Amino acid sequence: MSTKDFVEKDYYKVLGVPKDATEAEIKKAYRKLAREFHPDANKGDASAEERFKEISEANDILGDPKKRKEYDEARALFGNGGFRPGPGGAGGSFNFDLGDLFGGQQQQGGPGGGFGGGLGDVFGGLFNRGTGPGPGTRTQPRRGQDIESEVTLSFTEAVDGATVPLRMSSQAPCKACSGTGDKNGTPRVCPTCVGTGQVSRGSGGGFSLTDPCADCKGRGLIAETPCDVCKGSGRARSSRTMQVRIPAGVFDGQRIRLRGKGAPGERGGPAGDLYVVVHVDGHPVFGRKDDNLTVTVPVTFAEAALGAEIKVPTLNGPAVTLKLPPGTPGGRTMRARGKGAVRKDGTRGDLLVTVEVTVPTELSDKAREALEMYRDATDPQDPRAALFESVKGA
Repeated sequence: MSTKDFVEKDYYKVLGVPKDATEAEIKKAYRKLAREFHPDANKGDASAEERFKEISEANDILGDPKKRKEYDEARALFGNGGFRPGPGGAGGSFNFDLGDLFGGQQQQGGPGGGFGGGLGDVFGGLFNRGTGPGPGTRTQPRRGQDIESEVTLSFTEAVDGATVPLRMSSQAPCKACSGTGDKNGTPRVCPTCVGTGQVSRGSGGGFSLTDPCADCKGRGLIAETPCDVCKGSGRARSSRTMQVRIPAGVFDGQRIRLRGKGAPGERGGPAGDLYVVVHVDGHPVFGRKDDNLTVTVPVTFAEAALGAEIKVPTLNGPAVTLKLPPGTPGGRTMRARGKGAVRKDGTRGDLLVTVEVTVPTELSDKAREALEMYRDATDPQDPRAALFESVKGA
């Protein structure tokens, strides 16, 4: 906003007070309007935010006796876009383009003489235009804090996904003061950072660094009467329970980011993010290898030697039948496609089935006799011969 805009704007009308209003009347009008149009009380309402900006701007000028006096004098001189020359000039009123006057161009004031360059420097002190943002600078929205939580899932929930309740504690707008930090709901703009919440400091070489304002703790506002609950910070500890959807296929120790599910923002700022660290319990039967599930299936010696069709359990689904080729050794892994964990694209990994040949601990007479016959029939074969040959070769 230019200096011209300040001169032409009627701050008394903005606050709804007469030009001869007392300081107490101005303060009362400002507090009433600030409560009504504060951004925290009108989330997402752009017109309310703009109105709050105008109200704060008007209070900053009319609430300061020195600024108000200079403002009244400037309005009397240029209030209607015209300039009334003094005794040295011609009588009457001459209309000028205030944009030219404040923009630094020369204009002739009439036969009696001229008026030198722009008048922006004349009112620079009044509106603080030379050192940073003006009094109408809107306090900046602040993003909410990020929150981290933990959740423990069963093996099945991790594979298929689950919706779980999470109880979280975070900083939220103080309910006692509606997030303003002021007991009366009418904080004032911080004079140090002019409502930006940040201050710049030189670091040499023409560079400057920006730091949070120490006076307002980066809020851009200062409470004249600090709230008893939040002590003027505008934020208070809040607990809430949220239903969070954990996607399918998560791993033990995985950190999930849920955008916008963290602490609420301040003055219309966006909410922070929620980070959930997932812990997964083990399963008595199944294991996990990337997007694949694993299972070890026992088979008899006869099934491994002669071949067979075996049934294999799946996680939360019907059993599948795998064909065991004749002569299958123990430790061989077969694959049941599409029976594993859910991938990011919605497809599923595989179920990796490892065969384990079981050895009976007790034998009937008939079974013992049959095994002895088998041993005699295969006696010339030495399964360890190749092992010893490898040792010799090494």
